[in-house]
Formats: sequence, structure tokens, C-alpha cells
Amino acid sequence: MQKLILTVILSFIFFISVHAQIPDTVIVLPFENASGKPEFNWVGESFADSVSDLLVEKEVKSSGLNVISNLERKLVQESLRIPLTNIPSLATSIRIAQRAKANILLYGTYKIVPQQNDIAASIEVEARIIKVNEGKFLVESFGDGSRKMLKIVLTDALANLQTVEAKVLVETLKQLGRNLTIVENDVIKVATKVPAKAFEAYIKGLLTPQNDLQKREGYFKNAMRLYAEAKADEGEEVSKTYADVALELGHFYLNQRKNQEAVNYFSQVISEVEKCNEDAKKVNKRAVCKDNEAAEATFYTGLIYWQQSNYEQALAVLSPLADDWKLTSVYNTLGAISVQAWRSEKKDTTKAARLNQGIDFLKTAFESAPDDLNIGFNYALALFLNENYNESRDVLLKITSENPKQKDGEIYFLLGKIFQKLGDSVKSKDADDNARRMLTDNNRYAKLEEDWKNARNDGLVLRVEQPPRDKFVSVVLSKTKITTTDERPIDETSALLQKAKDFMKAGKDDEATQILRRILASDPINAEVYLLRGKIYLNQANLDEASNQLKTALFYDNGLIEAHVFLAKIFLEKKDCLQAKSYVASALAIDENNQDALGMQRQVERCSK
Repeated sequence: MQKLILTVILSFIFFISVHAQIPDTVIVLPFENASGKPEFNWVGESFADSVSDLLVEKEVKSSGLNVISNLERKLVQESLRIPLTNIPSLATSIRIAQRAKANILLYGTYKIVPQQNDIAASIEVEARIIKVNEGKFLVESFGDGSRKMLKIVLTDALANLQTVEAKVLVETLKQLGRNLTIVENDVIKVATKVPAKAFEAYIKGLLTPQNDLQKREGYFKNAMRLYAEAKADEGEEVSKTYADVALELGHFYLNQRKNQEAVNYFSQVISEVEKCNEDAKKVNKRAVCKDNEAAEATFYTGLIYWQQSNYEQALAVLSPLADDWKLTSVYNTLGAISVQAWRSEKKDTTKAARLNQGIDFLKTAFESAPDDLNIGFNYALALFLNENYNESRDVLLKITSENPKQKDGEIYFLLGKIFQKLGDSVKSKDADDNARRMLTDNNRYAKLEEDWKNARNDGLVLRVEQPPRDKFVSVVLSKTKITTTDERPIDETSALLQKAKDFMKAGKDDEATQILRRILASDPINAEVYLLRGKIYLNQANLDEASNQLKTALFYDNGLIEAHVFLAKIFLEKKDCLQAKSYVASALAIDENNQDALGMQRQVERCSK
């Protein structure tokens, strides 16, 4: 009996110790502007940016917290169709935190008191910590059984915003029971290393819409200038490059195809990060440098050189990136560049080496993404050019079998030439017939065939795409974090939601309702559950309950356009034209081209008459 009790106790201790070691993951959402003054919205974004950055500084990282970076938070927010220019509500913030797999949310509000005569503008901040999984604010329990909700309340001059943000972080760590290896003043010193005016201009630039080119560029260039001037005045022997801003300017010019300007700013980012790492090595310390940003700048610089047919420079820039990050997209790009360099190479002594190098890069990419059509095409083409016909055939047959619905005529064109080389005339004709049917636009098949007959093999162009920035950043983040925004497996809740939808399609609303109740038991703020429940009540002509469910859905996710449309329909049936018109307007504000919303708008217009 004693042995059994001892075993139970040891098992319990082991359970507690294992779970105690699981680190908390914190996410910081933009604070909400309670001032009613939109010109100060930038302050809310600055809290998300600064506090998140501080949490990964080497001095603060010792607190043992994992952190969702502000960039990763933005990717999650965009995946939920929540505009970055909108400050999320409390309910929406919790939803973002759940999607990001964070269990601690720092949420806050602030008020700005503008400057009056000789009194400087001030900021009043109130922040709270939320336990995401429980959907509750952090509280402190006392010996008498009473409990008190914990809050962080600070007031200071607006000019001291970064100091306030550092103090918010320190108080947050204290309330979470985390210890710092440095004192508050040292945290403030880290927080204020970017000059206040430069930081303000940077945040305002981030919040400026992408299509407002002149204003966005102005903010970023002003931030660069203010940063350099402040550092020069301090007389510091440090770089005068504001790397975060340089990265934004690089993308700004890249999007306008001003390649030289883009390369100039991307190069500044790379140099800044290299200097950071070199300085850390000199003092034998581990630095927290912006390696992700350097990888991003390097990748897009390599693409620019590739587009300019500057193959040697592109290879020189991208090769270290492949070694350090082992990204599939980089291996594919390097392989394509190497093969293209082989095509243009005049010297026989280096020509063969270029092709073999390209095949090696593309093989690595293909092994990581065997169902990717573009990577498979590039690899097969490289093998064909190297006269490895059997391997080339096998690659193309694999990607076509795994993508049976694809209509890629160039793949079948190449496959036809491979079978021709292998002496299989029947399969060569079948593949060629497919190519003819698919390559009709701009007489593409005839042009390829003419190129082939003239012994030129550059008609089939190697495929390198310039991925959207958010996609490339997601891939980079996946190398530094276990969880990613776009590559998470479908969880149990998603599977149950799909099952409920299937029941609804089959007309089995009762079975769907049971599943939705199961979801709410573990996820009580799931907006899509309330949307589906609203649909069910609407099918049952229970307009009041349907309205309640749909309003709850919008409370948790105001971006659900279906809920706006259904509510417009309900109020239209109730002859409440004003309410119906309001919900239609909300739907069209989300998507002005949504056909359901446009159809409802026409009905509401007749109601108004």
C-alpha cells in the first residue's frame, strides 16, 4: 500500500513538473484608442510593435515567455480577414490570440489628452492580462477568499510613450510572476533605443494604406532621416540605419518596380543585421538580431538580380540563404537561376558545373515539395537538359498524377519530347495532343514547336515566382516557430464545424445543433458556431432567435459578411427598413462586390420606397 501511495505521489509530482515547464505564449494586440481622436490611432499599433519586440530582447527573454511577434500577429489577423487598419475589439483580440495559439493576451486601452497651452500632451493607459483559454482577465486571490482583477494603469507625457510601453511590459511580467534579469531602467533603455520621433513616423507609415504612395513614402523616409540625425547627435559609433524602415522602403520600391532603389534599401537591412551579429561575436554574447528581416531582404534582392539576368550576383546573394534557412522556395529559385546561367554560359569549362548545380538545388526543392507543379517542372526540365530522360519522365508523371485536374500544357509538351527521346511514339503522341489542346492561347504550342525545331531550348522558361510578402514571411516564421499561420493542421474544432455544415446541407439540423453545442462547450466565443446556429433558426423561421445568434457572431467577428446579410434579410422581413439598410451597408463595407449583399441591397431599396 505504501509503495502504491509513493508511486501516485511521484507520478503527481512528475505531472506537475512537466506542465510547469510548458512556457506561456503571449500575444500583444494593438491597444484601443478610447480618446475619440483618430489622429492618435498610431499609438495603439506602437504598443503591439514595441512590447512584442521587447519580449524577444535577450534581457527580457530570460522571463521564459514565448512571444507571437507583431509581424506574425498581422499575418494571423489578415488570415481572419480583419483589416490591419482596424483596432480589434476585445472579442476579436481573443479570437486572434486563439488562432495564433497564444494562451496569454495583453489587451489595453488608452486616452490622449492633447497639448493645452504649456501643458504637454499626455497618455493614460489601462492594460489587462487575459487568459485566452479561459476567456478571463487575470485576477489576484487573497487569503480571505476575495479576488481582485489585476490592471496596469499608467499616466505620462505622450513624448515618453516608449518609456510607458517598457513599464507596461515590466508590470505585465510582474503580474505573471516572471523575473527579469535586468531592472526596469534597463528595460526602458532598450525600449528607447529608437528615437521617439523616428519611431512615431515609422508606425504612422505602417498604418498608411498601401495605395497612398506619397504619404506612405513620406513617413518612412522621414523616419530614416530622424533616426540618422538622432544617432549622429548622440555621437554613437553605431549604424545610422533604421533597419525596420529600410525593409519597408525596399518593398515599397519593389512593388513599384523601382529595382535599384529596392536593392539599396534591402542592402541596408542585410548590412545592419550582419553588423549586429558581428558585434555580438566580438563580446562573445548571443545577440537578438533581425535575422528574419535579413532573410527577407536577401531573398527579394536575389529575385531582382534574377529578373535582371544577373545570374552570378543572384547566386552569390541567395546561396548563403539556402544554407542557413533551407527554404524550399530558395532552393527552387537557386536551381532555376543555375540552369538559366548554364543556358547563357559561353565557357565550356564552367557550363556543365552550372547545370549540375541547378539539378542539385532543384532536387532538394522537389524532395521538400513533390506535388508542386512549378518545382517539378523546373526539376524535370533540368534533368532533360542533362539528358537524364528516364528521371525527367518520372518526375513529370509524378506531378501530373498528384495534380490530375491541372491543365499545364508546357508539362505535356516537355513530356512528349521526353517520350520521343525514349522511343515511345504512342505516349509521345498522347502527351503532344494534350499539349496542343492546352497551349492554344497566343499560338503558344506553335511557338514552342518552332523553337524546338530550331534547336533552341529556351522556349520553355524556368518558373520562379515572386511570392507575396506575407507568404514568404510565413515560411520564414515556420523555420523559427513550431506553429505557423498558414500551415497548421485542421484541429478538432474545424473538423466538427465541417461535420455540422455537412449535416446542415443534408437537412439534418438537429444533428448539426448537437455538434455546435459540443463546440461551444470548449470554445464559447467561436463566431462561426453562432453564424451556423443563426442559419438553423432562420431555416426554422424563428427570426428573433436567429437575430440573437447572428448578432453574437458579429460581436466575436464583425467581418462575417454572411451574418450581416442574414440580419438584413431578417429585418427586411420584419419591415424594419432602416435596420435592414444598416446591415446591408455593413456587408458592402466588407466586400463591395459581394453578390448576396448587392442582391439584398436592391430588396432594401424597394423596402424603403
